[in-house]
Order: sequence, then structure tokens, then C-alpha cells
Amino acid sequence: MKYFLILTMSLFFNLNASSEFDEIKSQYFKSYDYELLGKYKEAIKVLTPLYNKYPKGYTLNLRFGWLFYLNKNYADSIKYYKKASLINSYAFDPKLGLIRVYLDTHSYKDAQIVASELLKIDYYNYYANIYMIQSLNAQKKYDISIKIINKMLSVYPTDISYLELLAVVYKQIKSIYLEKLYEDILILDPNNVFVRSNLK
Repeated sequence: MKYFLILTMSLFFNLNASSEFDEIKSQYFKSYDYELLGKYKEAIKVLTPLYNKYPKGYTLNLRFGWLFYLNKNYADSIKYYKKASLINSYAFDPKLGLIRVYLDTHSYKDAQIVASELLKIDYYNYYANIYMIQSLNAQKKYDISIKIINKMLSVYPTDISYLELLAVVYKQIKSIYLEKLYEDILILDPNNVFVRSNLK
């Protein structure tokens, strides 16, 4: 993962000097270390000089979007995810990040709009579909949600995440198939925490 990011950095920053590359790599790695410790402000701070130098760096804006999200600075997170998306309009990562922020801030219609944009490009995108379902469930649009879940289960029939989402909808609409679905999930995943907690 780190190697891929370094390669991406070299592509986006047009790095030539070895010492400059090493300095950027060092700042990124320090940022990762702080993130692992849950010190998100420090992770941001260590990258700030680099950002001041490369404000149009895709990976930097994406990274800032993520770190501000982790630090619950949602307005800043949105700003950097949107900027990353403008820098690389084909990239899915900033849009998926943006949806996560919208879901966490209960901006469900905004989450649905961005997820819809992604699904027009990639109909079966795994995470965009999950986020779309979550936004629809929050708005109690269960009929649409079930259609999307069934679409995804047609290609991922044993996927636990989608089966759990279906169980969430079944529980809300009081479906007679809920208990059978719980049994099916436990066959695939005997220690499934979601089902076990709902059966208590």
C-alpha cells in the first residue's frame, strides 16, 4: 500500500530530486504513524508544510479529507474531498469519502446524490451501493433499498455485509423472512455479531 502511494505521489508531484522525494515519503510515513496512534491533528500538522508546497496534490487533498474526517472536522473533510475530486474527476476515492462524511453528519440526501453519481459510472460498485443503501434506509426508503440489495446479492449472494443490510430492512418492515435470513447469515458466519446481538 505504501509503495503504491509513493508511486502515485511521484506521478502527481512530478518529483525529480531524490532528496525531495525522500522528504515527502518521510512526512507521509510520519503521518501514518500518528494516524495509527489516533493522533489525527499531529498527522495533519506533519503534512501541512507539504500541502503548502503542493496545494493541488491529489493524494494530499485525499489524505487531508480522510484525516479531517477521522478527527471529526467534517466541514474541512468535505472541502478537501471535493478538492481532490476536482483534481482527479475520474477518481472514486474522494467521492466515497465524501459520502462517508455525509452519512456521519446525517446529510442523507447529499449522500444519496453522490452515490447516485458514482453508480451511473459503475453500477455494481461495492461501496457506493452500500452507502446508497445506508442513505436510503436512513430516509426510510426501504422499497428502493431492497431493490439495490437484491441487485448486489445477485452478484454477491453470500456477502455478509449485504445480507446484514437486508436484515436491517426486514427488521424495519417487519418481514416474515427475517428469522430465516438470520439463520442463513449464521450458516455463513456462525459468530456473526450483528445477528447474535439482534437475537438477544
